Amino acid sequence: MFDESMRRTILLSAALSVVVNVNAFTTSPIFGIKTKTTGIIQPLAATLEGRVIEGELVPINNFILVKKTPDVDQTEGGIVLTGKSKIKKTEGTVVSTGPGKTHQESGIIFEIPVVPGDGVVFGQYDGTELEYNDEKHTLIRDDDILVKYTGSELTIESADVTSDNILVYVEKKEEETSGGLLIASSSSKGGKPSTGEVVKVGPGRMASNGELMDMDISVGDMVKFRDFAGNEVKIGDKEYAVVRFTDLLAKF
Repeated sequence: MFDESMRRTILLSAALSVVVNVNAFTTSPIFGIKTKTTGIIQPLAATLEGRVIEGELVPINNFILVKKTPDVDQTEGGIVLTGKSKIKKTEGTVVSTGPGKTHQESGIIFEIPVVPGDGVVFGQYDGTELEYNDEKHTLIRDDDILVKYTGSELTIESADVTSDNILVYVEKKEEETSGGLLIASSSSKGGKPSTGEVVKVGPGRMASNGELMDMDISVGDMVKFRDFAGNEVKIGDKEYAVVRFTDLLAKF
């Protein structure tokens, strides 16, 4: 038989154990609990388009799940934008990725060029938007990536390109009309500038044997590329174009 002091000791130990276990976790507003020691959110239940799903949303093939950067709803001058006037951001943070695309003949898997936590910029009409855990996300392919970057802000130092993409700085020169009006050179010809300086070069497109194909271009080269071939990307206060190596016509 236990005496009274031993019984109290056992009850106190049990109570302390419960307190420790309860305080080890705090509820998180994002469908889960977060441990105080690691800070990692452990989801209780994920939702897709408002529907509770089992497990997490896992991309397949060469798809990438991106948490979108919120749209801009106010100009720098303080003007509030609503509805279609909002500036839609085509960038975000990688949440998860598929294993990569498998070559149909060789069976070699082309690895995804980004990892969770990387920032990406993609085309305006690329991807499939969805609501995951009550937040806007987009599923894009690895080929849709225009620029990837590390850190919280896109800068020319943190930016990089993937596959056979090339980042070109295109300087928009102005021309003067007979009346003295300054217009962009692209406006006078009805097209976009297609000449610029190479500032970033991708690793190259992967061949069927898994080897990277050579990129016969270097940072600092001046290039001429096909009209309307480049995708415009703004980094800082400068405009750049992301161009495929196959769309280059000449270098000088």
